[in-house]
Amino acid sequence: PRQPPPAARTVVLESTYGDRSHPVSEQPHAAMAATIRDAVARGGSVLMPAFAIDRTEVVLRTLSELLRDGLIPDVPVHVDSPMALKAWDIYRAADLRHELRADLPPRVVDNLDLHYAHSAQESMRLNNPASPCIVVSASGMGTGGRVVHHLQSMLPDGRNAVVLTGYQAVGTRGRALVDGVRQLKMFGRYVPVRAEVVMDDEFSVHADADELLSWLEDLPEAPEQVYLVHGEEDSREALATRIRNATGWLVIVPRLGERVRVD
Repeated sequence: PRQPPPAARTVVLESTYGDRSHPVSEQPHAAMAATIRDAVARGGSVLMPAFAIDRTEVVLRTLSELLRDGLIPDVPVHVDSPMALKAWDIYRAADLRHELRADLPPRVVDNLDLHYAHSAQESMRLNNPASPCIVVSASGMGTGGRVVHHLQSMLPDGRNAVVLTGYQAVGTRGRALVDGVRQLKMFGRYVPVRAEVVMDDEFSVHADADELLSWLEDLPEAPEQVYLVHGEEDSREALATRIRNATGWLVIVPRLGERVRVD
């Protein structure tokens, strides 16, 4: 259970998902599993853009659990991100030394046919996989890194699928894919988007509007003001309206670059 927040005169609150609620699923990551099964069945591969730190590790554990439950086929899984691989080594070393909390779920992914693309040459070979596979690569929003090369080569093939594993900010390639663009600009030219695109919101670690309001309501006393940050304008405004209506508190949506003095 979460710890109740202490009393505060000023609260600074994130608002990434301030205008929505996370979907509730009886079978976690069911849509992602179905997408992987369908892509492999039609002879395609699956590209999973993922943040290099932590998210890649969570994606791998999720794939391991889905495979263990028989929900996805046993195909090679390639990790193609130098930073993610270094972080993965740290996680594995900590696990082997039993440095992680005992109540954390096991991080063993030995059932995956796991491969690591350390060199540029190994990464380039993944641009056109010879047989169905899963490629996990950074950056998570498709703004840079090796994943951009994979997007360029895999998006035009309708057999393939792209599973987005995190929040996609406005102005990023990932957000454009979520919004349903039919072509995407990379390396100075437009690439047709024929691959299936799926957004898996279940990887998110940001609270949704219901959770944010619930956290505020756990405060032992009303704050003097609440500042909403870390969210797009629509999301912040929607959350501000909901908090005002529910509590009557002073909620401020600061402008970009605005400075506030808190005494």
